[in-house]
Amino acid sequence: MNPAIVVLTNLSEAAEKTARYAAVLGAPLHAHVALLHFYHDPVMLAPELAVVAVAQTDRNYADAAAGMQALAQRLPGTAEVMVSALPMPNAVAEAVQRYHPLLLAMGLSPEHDFLDELLLNRVLPVLRATHQPLLLVPEAAPAPVVPRRVLLALDVEPFKLNEAAKKLAPLLAAWQAAYTVTHVVDGREPMTPLRRLALGDVRASGVVPPDAPLQLHQVPDTTAADGIMQALADTQADVVVLIARPRSFLGRRFHHSVTAEVLRRSPVPVLLVPAEAAEVPDWMPAMS
Repeated sequence: MNPAIVVLTNLSEAAEKTARYAAVLGAPLHAHVALLHFYHDPVMLAPELAVVAVAQTDRNYADAAAGMQALAQRLPGTAEVMVSALPMPNAVAEAVQRYHPLLLAMGLSPEHDFLDELLLNRVLPVLRATHQPLLLVPEAAPAPVVPRRVLLALDVEPFKLNEAAKKLAPLLAAWQAAYTVTHVVDGREPMTPLRRLALGDVRASGVVPPDAPLQLHQVPDTTAADGIMQALADTQADVVVLIARPRSFLGRRFHHSVTAEVLRRSPVPVLLVPAEAAEVPDWMPAMS
């Protein structure tokens, strides 16, 4: 069975762009796309609408399913549709159990307030519930291409990929991309006793394919998020990869974090790759 990518979607143009990204990024492995659409009965969303006829509710569900099927047919490669009336975390968990995807994908709106709400109410629950790699595609992202340049933004802590992230290896290798590592150290943070991850450590982590070209790009005297944005501009990367640490995504400060700021500003898709939980000394700051 070919690998899968599950796209959390609706009938918007942004969702179609995300689905196309998933199809193009998965093409080197002949991955099929599963479109997961959340359908919510208007009666459940607003009890005052209980007078809506059952036939109308059924028609709305059928229209949603038909719209998703039409989107699936417009995508390159193989795509299928899953329409779920379950709450989002349950629907995503069901899709993960059914498809065992390489990653999940979701679109991002450029509206700041809406984006913060989306990060808090959809991105975080998905990461917490599934611990799956998650691709986030900005609405203004360029046309999808198989990545040829990937920017890997790391903080100064060692990390170990979780089991779901390790399964990304064949997909990343299939891209045949060149990787650039930039270390994320906020200018306000002390440089000692922190250690910088060597490129050999990055290869050993498994986040980069063994034979992929790998180089280091540092942006001095800047904040972490600004440094990532500058490195992205300098390298012209097609995708940014960030490590998602469990404590970061379970904590309440995520929406004020470096990762959240990158998601607000990145013009290209951001791939969040989950790491295993680790005991870290209190003096070590973390990019969340």
